Amino acid sequence: MWKNKNVWIVLAGEFIAGLGLWMGIIGNLEFMQTYIPSDFLKSLLLIAGLLAGVAVGPMAGRMIDSRSKKKVLIVSGIGRMLSVFFMFAAISYGSVWLMLLFLIGIQISAAFYFPALQAAIPLIVKEQELVQMNGVHMNVATLARVIGTALAGILLAYLSLSMLYAMSMAAYGVLLFATFFLKFEEDEKSIQNRNGKQGGFLEVMPILKASPIALTALVLTIIPMLFIGGFNLMVINISELQDSTAVKGLLYTVEGLSFMLGALFVKKLSDRYNHVALMILFSFVTSIAHLSLFFSDHFWMSLVSFGLFGLSVGCFFPIASTIFQTRIEKEYHGRFFSFRNMLDRIMFQVVLLGTGLLLDTIGLQYMVVVFGAGSLALVLIYGSSQLRNLGKQDDTISFSEQKKASS
Repeated sequence: MWKNKNVWIVLAGEFIAGLGLWMGIIGNLEFMQTYIPSDFLKSLLLIAGLLAGVAVGPMAGRMIDSRSKKKVLIVSGIGRMLSVFFMFAAISYGSVWLMLLFLIGIQISAAFYFPALQAAIPLIVKEQELVQMNGVHMNVATLARVIGTALAGILLAYLSLSMLYAMSMAAYGVLLFATFFLKFEEDEKSIQNRNGKQGGFLEVMPILKASPIALTALVLTIIPMLFIGGFNLMVINISELQDSTAVKGLLYTVEGLSFMLGALFVKKLSDRYNHVALMILFSFVTSIAHLSLFFSDHFWMSLVSFGLFGLSVGCFFPIASTIFQTRIEKEYHGRFFSFRNMLDRIMFQVVLLGTGLLLDTIGLQYMVVVFGAGSLALVLIYGSSQLRNLGKQDDTISFSEQKKASS
């Protein structure tokens, strides 16, 4: 895999663009803090951008499936760069409305870019390399997040907000330039035949029903989302419970390092054990991590909980992504990953609002019991049916087992 030029282009582009993305996010917070005093209005502004991405999801899925994925990546990259001009204007005029246009442009570009990238990865690496590629890709994105946020915080002390966005735009430009060098085979004839004949997300449903493992993986992604959606609010509450501001940084650091560790070693685990069993196991561990936050008033216990969560999702997401990339037919990848992208965005907002409501009404310790118990119920309901099928020679066996069986 490491001899594949496309792999290095994708990973290097992800790292550089990730730096630009998170520098831009820190810039967004700085701008809103200056011009928008109300936290509620800030949240509405952010949600408006996310909803714009959700709205174009169906169209993005059809376009990814009916056109060259490389061209979709290039056009969305151009759109992302052009969106930054709205932010330059917003800073110049102090306009919140121009910032809204920037957020809408960025989210619409992302609605095309990320599903297209997920659909392109199976065309870049071999099937047996997908788990490793997905794990490394997520590690690179995590590293970019950590470095990007830290770098932006330092740069804001010395540079203007406009300069920060200029550096963010430059990073997007590097990604766009690198995308032109991607080379992977697509069935041009098949694309032409499908062009203009694509249906909507409803066509994905029969495919999911035909592959119960993919449907189970899709449902089980709700479990880490229950944790991720309320991540920031929980960190704030744990800090208040322990009366410590220092614990915030430690929780982020422990979770990030644990995530990277899990994504690093998941390839070795996937070669030895069944993918379905691993996915269910790490869903269960994520549920336990959520429940263990009941004891988050204790310093070491909160660190253990966040470390356990980071480790489990660092293993879960590469396996789930690999299942989606291999169990869903390639001609449906664009619509499926756009569909999943929409579900993730909607789920994130629902969990965020639910977390805020429960924190205000029953508090952190009982909220995590509610979410943790719900997660365990999902594992038992959807995991048990898949575990009963592990002995069958169908789409539930792992790649290593398929290789052994064929030899």
